[in-house]
Amino acid sequence: MDSITVSVIVPAYNASATIGKTIEALSRQNCFQPFEVIVVDDGSSDNTGEIVCSFLPGKDSREQLRVSVNTTLRGNDMGIKYVRQDNAGPASARNHGAELARGEFLAFTDSDCIPHEDWISQLMAGFDQNHVGVVCGSYGIANPEHCLARCVFKEILWRHTNLMPDFPNSFGSYNFCVKKSVFDAVGGFNSDYAQASGEDNDLSYKIRQSGWRIYFQRKALVDHHHPTGVFKYMKEQFRHGFWRVRMYIDHPRMMRGDGYTYWKDIIEMPIAVFFLGGLVLSAANGVSLGVVACSILFPLLLFEISCALIMSKGFFEGIFFGFVMAGRAFARMFGFSTGILSLWTKKRSKIFQ
Repeated sequence: MDSITVSVIVPAYNASATIGKTIEALSRQNCFQPFEVIVVDDGSSDNTGEIVCSFLPGKDSREQLRVSVNTTLRGNDMGIKYVRQDNAGPASARNHGAELARGEFLAFTDSDCIPHEDWISQLMAGFDQNHVGVVCGSYGIANPEHCLARCVFKEILWRHTNLMPDFPNSFGSYNFCVKKSVFDAVGGFNSDYAQASGEDNDLSYKIRQSGWRIYFQRKALVDHHHPTGVFKYMKEQFRHGFWRVRMYIDHPRMMRGDGYTYWKDIIEMPIAVFFLGGLVLSAANGVSLGVVACSILFPLLLFEISCALIMSKGFFEGIFFGFVMAGRAFARMFGFSTGILSLWTKKRSKIFQ
C-alpha cells in the first residue's frame, strides 16, 4: 500500500449491531487518498471483535487482528487494524487509535455511524480553507423508521442549518477530520471524560484556543443510528448534563454557547429548577401543586411543542417531541445538579484528607 494519508479511527464498545455496516461503508469510499481504518475495541463484552475479524483474512483468532493487514473490500485497497483495550471510555479509545495512526490526517467516526461514499473526500476538501486545522461534517439518519430517531435527527438538522456557521467553535466526535500535528499539539482527547459526553467539545475548544479554525463541511455526511427509546434518550441527556459541569469548569467562556447550542438550551435548565423549587415552596406553604404546575409547566410545554413543530414540520411528531424536549430539560437539569454535587463532594473530601 502507498503511504497513508488518512487514518480513520473508530472507537467501538459492544457495537456488534452496527460495526459491520460502518466497515462496509468505509470500504466503499470514493477516496483518492490512501487510507487505513483503525477499530479500537473499548473492552466490548459482545462479539464486536469477531465481526471486525470477518472482514479480514487470517481471521481465526482475535490476536491476528492486532496488526495491520491489507485487504480488498469491494474494490478498495484499505488497510485495517483492530486493537482491544480495557474499557476506559471513547476518549481513551480514540487516543489509542491516534497513537497507532500512520496518516497525517485523523478522521473520526463512531461505530453506529454509516459514512457516505464521499465522506473522506468531502472532509479532505475542507482543508483548502485558510488556516483550517479541523473539518467537521453533519448527520444523516440510519433508522428513519423510528419516530424518536426522526425527531432527534430533524432537530440536529435544524440546528446545523440555522445555527452552525461555516467556521464554528465546536464539532462532534462522530464526524470530523483533524491534522495529526494539531491533534498531537493539543494533547488529543481528555480521557478524564470517561463517558461519551463533553470530550469532543473539550477538544474543539483546545484547538480553537491554539489558533486553528474549524470548518463545517456540510456535505460530509454520516448516517447515524439515532436513539429510539425515550428512557434511554433521557439517560443520555442526564449524562450530557453531568459532564457539562466539568466542561464549563475547563472552558468557562463556552457557557455562552458554541454555535450548536443557543438561548433555548441556556434557559431550559433554570426553568426546570424554578418549577421544582415552586413545587417545594407550594407544598411547604399549602399552595395547590396544580396551580404551580399549570403556571410553570404548561407554558414550558407550549414553548417546547412550538419549537418541536418548527423543527419537525409534522404535527404529531411535533407534539410528541415537544413532550420529549420538556422531559429532556429536567433530565439535563438533574444531570447538571448531580455533576455539581459530585464535584463539590470530591473537593470537600480532598480538604479532609
